[in-house]
Amino acid sequence: MTYKVDFNHMNLPLKFARRYLLAKKSTNAINIITGISVFGIAVGTAALVLVLSVFNGFEDLITGLFSSFNPDIKVTPAEGKVFTIEDEKIAQIKSIDGVLFVSKTVEEVAFFENEGSQDFGTLKGVDGEYVKVTGVDSTIREGVFKLKEEGKNLIVMGVGMRNKLSASVDNINPINVYMAKRKTRGPTDKPFRSKFAYPAGTFVIQQDYDSQYVLGDLEFAQSLMEYKNGEIGAIEIKLKENAVAQNAVAEIHSILGEGFVVKDRYQQDEAFLKLMNLEKWMFYSLFSLSLILVAFNLIGSLWMIVIDKKNDISILKSMGAEDKVIRKIFLSEGFLLCGIGMAIGFFLAVAFYIGQKTLGIIPIPEGFIVDAYPISMRLMDFIVVGITVFIIGFLASYPPALRAERVPALMREG
Repeated sequence: MTYKVDFNHMNLPLKFARRYLLAKKSTNAINIITGISVFGIAVGTAALVLVLSVFNGFEDLITGLFSSFNPDIKVTPAEGKVFTIEDEKIAQIKSIDGVLFVSKTVEEVAFFENEGSQDFGTLKGVDGEYVKVTGVDSTIREGVFKLKEEGKNLIVMGVGMRNKLSASVDNINPINVYMAKRKTRGPTDKPFRSKFAYPAGTFVIQQDYDSQYVLGDLEFAQSLMEYKNGEIGAIEIKLKENAVAQNAVAEIHSILGEGFVVKDRYQQDEAFLKLMNLEKWMFYSLFSLSLILVAFNLIGSLWMIVIDKKNDISILKSMGAEDKVIRKIFLSEGFLLCGIGMAIGFFLAVAFYIGQKTLGIIPIPEGFIVDAYPISMRLMDFIVVGITVFIIGFLASYPPALRAERVPALMREG
């Protein structure tokens, strides 16, 4: 006689899976292998979260450093190096909702000389609003951020340029700045214009900027570059904290019309940020592969549970359980193991994050701008890791579930 039971209840496979997970196994080896599986998933999950978090930390750090030099929005000419703009249009840009400050800048390659030390770099002329636009004064390591003093032209150098020129910021020994002339009138004319300025301070932002840029007064740079009155190289804009950059970019386009390139902060460093994002997901893929290797332990533990519960499966089938019910039971068993491992992994990752933030568990060698590896957690990373773990768990649970389907029912004669 065959007994029929309603196995269509949605929670029934999950209840069986939970019971099999907690029930005593016929041999202790199953418990050990299951524990190893959960531990492996926990470690793999924590590793995935932390890899993404460390890359997030470096991205936030570098983006923050770039923001000390690059503006929220930068406007440059589509053709050529310089352009002129009416005060009326500058006023219109300032009136855009979300715009805080607007600065005019120019920049050009120059040759710098200081008492026998020479090197090429980029002279960037900025007006008084530039500090408000970028906050570069917060990156000063030595001296002060000052570009004019009692009629003297001052410059602020990246620390790399200061080292290459062996300069000091005592505001006593001047540095000669040479710039190629835009036009030469005859063979006897000197091909360079030259002026001198006094170092007032050094800044530390990022190696590429530190070893290349020298900041000077806008009028000083324009005179050296032989720019006509009002010619500038770029307009740099600071937005309010909650302003939408794309909206501001669209409004600036409508004010200036064609002939200008308007970039937000991401677009200014797009190539670098894309490369960093690519590296982030490549490392994530590599760590995901290690989690796949851990999944083989999960397959082994589930396979042993199927063998251990053969009699139970046969009884369930004889009571009317269909193959899909048996399959769901062991798929649910795999998901439970993955869920427990993932929860432990998330806990370990958050604990390490707190420790790294507060104590700096893993330091960075001296000479870097921070003392410990930067780290930043984002909700989306937890979602991505969770989906990855459950996909791997599903793939690992499916072969044992299919094996459980093939267990025959008990045949009893009435």
